[in-house]
Amino acid sequence: MHCRELPLALFVLMFISTSVEGEPFYLKYCSSLPEHESGKSAVRWYKSSGSHGHVELSPSSSPRIALHGYALEFWPVELDDAGSYIFQRGNDTHNWKLNVTRRDKNSCFTKKLVVSRTVEVKQYLQVTCENRYYQNLVNRTSLYKSLPNHWDFYSTNDCKKIAENNKNPFIQKNAEFKDQGFYTCVSSLYHNGKLFNVTKTFNIAIAGDRNNINPVLFGPEVNHIEVELGKDVQLNCSALINDMDLVYWNVLKENGTNPNVYEEEGMRISTSEGKWHASKILRIENITENNLNFSYNCTVVSEGSVDTIRFILLKKEDMGDIPGHIFTRGMIISALVLVAVVCLVTMCVMYRVDLVLFYRHLIGRDETLTDGKIYDAFVSYLKECGPDHGEEHTFAVEILPRVLEKHFGYKLCIFERDVVPGGAVVDEIHSLIEKSRRLIIVLSENYMSNEVRYELESGLHEALVERKIKIILIEFTPVSNFTFLPQSLELLKSHRVLKWKSDQYLSYDSRFWKNLLYLMPAKKVKPERDEAEVLPVLSES
Repeated sequence: MHCRELPLALFVLMFISTSVEGEPFYLKYCSSLPEHESGKSAVRWYKSSGSHGHVELSPSSSPRIALHGYALEFWPVELDDAGSYIFQRGNDTHNWKLNVTRRDKNSCFTKKLVVSRTVEVKQYLQVTCENRYYQNLVNRTSLYKSLPNHWDFYSTNDCKKIAENNKNPFIQKNAEFKDQGFYTCVSSLYHNGKLFNVTKTFNIAIAGDRNNINPVLFGPEVNHIEVELGKDVQLNCSALINDMDLVYWNVLKENGTNPNVYEEEGMRISTSEGKWHASKILRIENITENNLNFSYNCTVVSEGSVDTIRFILLKKEDMGDIPGHIFTRGMIISALVLVAVVCLVTMCVMYRVDLVLFYRHLIGRDETLTDGKIYDAFVSYLKECGPDHGEEHTFAVEILPRVLEKHFGYKLCIFERDVVPGGAVVDEIHSLIEKSRRLIIVLSENYMSNEVRYELESGLHEALVERKIKIILIEFTPVSNFTFLPQSLELLKSHRVLKWKSDQYLSYDSRFWKNLLYLMPAKKVKPERDEAEVLPVLSES
């Protein structure tokens, strides 16, 4: 309770109250007279601020503070609210020392705010969550139960909801040993549109008779603890016992004593019912193989009752635990897999063109159906057909159409064949390039003449600016210096350039034609001639 009844006199008392951060809390002065009969003196609350004296409190001093009658309310209380508080009404003065404890995030409740009760087995057990001060504000209340573990009496892992209703869930029954544990009430209430939780925890101990309880060790019967060799470990055994009960470690050994095992005294805390929370610590230093897989037993003994739990140390699995032959076999398999992956990647890189062409043929892919273009490629070449350039001209207007059109089913745009005489040549070339998916440039030292300059500039604009066409360079004769070309074309050269050697590319399945098909758009082909057909030989000039 935070309410104390005082006689109407001038004196100062100090009471200590403890709260948990983040929850609503109140301090209230209780007079022997009702508030309407206790005079008209003003009620004032102060907080002691050390060297600065007393600071009067009001809702204007903090949005979390509210005053209701003789009560000072915190919505909610925080850690910095800890300190000394003074209530004053006329000659009546009352002092509180408020402690605010930090919320335990690893537990369902706060250790310092646990109310302990002991109930004899088969006697009436009642746990109620009634909260009279906040009862008009409570929206919902839930009741949780949790069991302590053997590592820390106040640490729990299994907080489970066992009851819930709008106001006051409760338990009323004849006590059984299984009813022992921590019961936490969580009341949800609204204040100024904000939701707050108020908690209250009971530690219920079930006694075997009026004088003694059956001692209980906390935790499972068998505990497997993973450890590392050479490290230290500390085993903590906790129990609820009577005053004369005994808790001790019993270490089962095979070969005498373990020099690195030490038993130490732990906590022994008295409860309000005269019982004890006791713990014993077993410390094992520099763990060796001899400490593994042994049973370290913690036993509690009382008059007519014995309880034991076991701890067994297990070695953590690591690379050192893998047998040598298994590790070697695994390394060999990993190396073989790595070599296979490298070989596979290398083969894919080397035969990338063949794989792509095979994939196109396998799925029948055709990317020319929906782009609205007429030609698969516009062929740009030197238009002069004199004796010095005859082979270059023959390659552009005869060999390329014979292979790409008649054998592989592509449709090319050849200047001499497809440009209508008498028209606006510049406009016609620009229109034909826009209607083409590729621009094939048959490149030589003499390529950059006035006739082809516009073809090149128009194609580069479509490729680099509009991104509507891709350029394929065929180096018909060796070019030693590319400075005569536009810089943008020189950048494209390293990506899509094919070198023609007439004495090496006589068959349709030669590397040159495969690379050219790889750069052409994917299209279903219907060969009109035998694949073994030999192309005419062009003698090099």
